Amino acid sequence: MTNFERKRVVVTGLGAITPIGNTVEEYWQGLASGRNGIGKITLFDAASHKCQIAGEVKEYDPSVYMTAKQARQMDRFAQFAVSASKQAIADAGIVDPELAMADAEYKIRHLNAEQVGTIIGTGVGGLKVMEEQQNVYLEKGPGRCSPFMVPMMIANMAAGLTAIHTGAKGPNSCPVTACAAGSNAVGDAFRLVQLGHAKAMICGGTEAAVTPLSLAGFASARALSTSHNDDPLHASRPFDVARDGFVMGEGSGILFLEELEHALERGAKIYAEIVGYGMTCDAYHMTSPSIGGTGAAKAMELAMKDAGITPDLVSYINAHGTSTEANDKNETAAIKTALGDRALSVAISSTKSMTGHLLGGSGGIEAVASVMSIVNNRVPPTINLDKPDTLCDLDYVPHQSREMEVSVVLSNSFGFGGHNVTLVFKKYS
Repeated sequence: MTNFERKRVVVTGLGAITPIGNTVEEYWQGLASGRNGIGKITLFDAASHKCQIAGEVKEYDPSVYMTAKQARQMDRFAQFAVSASKQAIADAGIVDPELAMADAEYKIRHLNAEQVGTIIGTGVGGLKVMEEQQNVYLEKGPGRCSPFMVPMMIANMAAGLTAIHTGAKGPNSCPVTACAAGSNAVGDAFRLVQLGHAKAMICGGTEAAVTPLSLAGFASARALSTSHNDDPLHASRPFDVARDGFVMGEGSGILFLEELEHALERGAKIYAEIVGYGMTCDAYHMTSPSIGGTGAAKAMELAMKDAGITPDLVSYINAHGTSTEANDKNETAAIKTALGDRALSVAISSTKSMTGHLLGGSGGIEAVASVMSIVNNRVPPTINLDKPDTLCDLDYVPHQSREMEVSVVLSNSFGFGGHNVTLVFKKYS
C-alpha cells in the first residue's frame, strides 16, 4: 500500500427495500421511531411450521422499477436489489430523475459507465425459484422446468441484473458469505474505489429467503424464534434475557460509493465517508461464533486500524445483534475486547429488533442505517429490550432512539462459517 495513494471514498447515494419501509426515508423514519416490521408470514401458508413469523417487505410493487416481463424473469431477491440500486443511483444524481424508476431501460448518464462497478452480496440467492422449480420437476417432469430457473436462482444475478439495468460496466461480483455478505460487498467496493480500480460502486446486500424450505431448515437448526408465533411484535429481542432465536427478514440495502474528488467535481451531496474495513474468520464452527467473540473482536480492531481511529472516537456501533444467545453474548464480549474501556460508554443497538435478520441482506440495510445515523445525529433503538441478559451489560439504547452527536460508526456483520466483517463510517469533513 506504500506505492500509491489511497483515494478517499464517500457515500453519495442510498437505496432501501425493507420490512419497515421501501424507501430510505421510510426506512429511517421507521428505525428512528422504533417501528416493528415483524408479523405473521403471508407469502405462503406457514401454519405447519415451528416458526410462523418474519419481517416481510410490505406493499412492494416491482412495476415501479421494472417491466412486468422483467419482474417475471427475476427471483424476489434480485428484484429487491435492482429496485434499491435504482433508488441509490437516482439519489446520487447520476441518472435523469424522471427516468430513475419506471423506465426500465434507463442507464447511467452522468458518469463513465466503465468506471462504475457493482458488488451485491446475498446469503442464499434465488431460493424461492429453486423451491418452486423443484416442485415442478417432481410433479410434471424435467421437461417442464423453466429455462429461466438457473439464471433466476444463482446468487450473482442480483449484481448482474443491476448492471444490466444501469449499464454499470466496471468491476462486478457477489460475495456469498452468509450473513456477512452485504457488509463484505460494501467493504470490497470500498477497496476498489480506494485503490483506483473504479470511480464509483453500487454495493450492498439483498435477500428474499422467507420460503417454506428455508424456514424449515433454520427452525430445525434451532436458530429461529418459535415461542412468539402469536406475539410477533415481541419476537426479535436482541440482548434480552427472554430471546429465543432470530426472526427472518427480507429486503435490500444499497450504497453508492464514490471517489471523493470525483464527487466534489460534479457537486454531489455527500452523506458520509467510509474509512475502514476489517474481516476475519473464526475458523471454529459451522454456525457458532468463537468463544468470547475473538474473531469478531479482531475484525473490529482491523477496521479501526484501517480507518486510523482509536476506540475513544467511536460514537455508535450498529451491532450484528441477532437475538440469539450465542451471538449476543459473544458480540458483547468482542466489543469489550476491541474497544476496551470505551465499550462501557459507547452507544450500541441492533436494528434487527425491528427488521428481523435479512441474512445476506442485513449488512446492506445496516450500512444504510449507520450512514443515516451520522446524517441525523440519532441512534436507532433496540426495541423489546426489557431485561438485558446478565452477559449483555452494555448500552444497547433500549426502546427509544437517542439524539446525540454521531461522528464515527462501526457496523458489524457475522455469518455462518465464521465470517466476520466490520465497516467504519465517519462524518464527512
